[in-house]
Amino acid sequence: MKFAVIQFPGSNCDRDMYYAAQNALGEEAELVWYEGSNLEGYDAILLPGGFSYGDYLRSGAIASTTDIVTQLKDQADKGVPILGVCNGFQVLLESGLLPGAMLTNRDLKFMCHFEQLVVQNHQTLFTSEYEQNEVISVPIAHQEGNYFCDQSTLTRLRENNQIVFTYQNNPNGSIGDIAGIINERGNVLGMMPHPERAVESRLGSDDGLKLFQSILVNWREHYVAGA
Repeated sequence: MKFAVIQFPGSNCDRDMYYAAQNALGEEAELVWYEGSNLEGYDAILLPGGFSYGDYLRSGAIASTTDIVTQLKDQADKGVPILGVCNGFQVLLESGLLPGAMLTNRDLKFMCHFEQLVVQNHQTLFTSEYEQNEVISVPIAHQEGNYFCDQSTLTRLRENNQIVFTYQNNPNGSIGDIAGIINERGNVLGMMPHPERAVESRLGSDDGLKLFQSILVNWREHYVAGA
């Protein structure tokens, strides 16, 4: 399986994401610079955290207007798995690939620590290796991670089982305790916590590894077993 890790000016979790796919998971990964690159030929696409374009205007806003995000939308339409973490989640929101928006954390402070997440939907290609309602330990690192949407959107997310992760003890004020959501098709996941920073026990937790293993297992079942 071949992963693309997209790099924007200001990305700073790209190496973590690369390590998770290449070293912890043991699959092929490439760092893909946002200019002049082609996303064809990759089996999954990873949008890392950081401060794309310095978070000017709004976090992820400028990155969402780039050509590579236009390509990302095309790949999403084809069913390619796309994972956006932290700033990557913000890019997915700003580009319209996922609904909602990010506000500043409730206490108006940057937060960086482990949080307990609840797996609300284990029947996705990103979470199939988890158990339903499994509690996992994954770090957060953000200042604008307070997820917000209107009530009709929240209702739709709940009815469609698109809320994938929630915080056990909501640290930032996110509506519905939401930590991660998926699109209706089920191939685009955005989450604020960093699973790529929890892929080995020496990092404090290896609970994030199952997310990457889920992507791999589902890809093999779809493309290898079906070949």
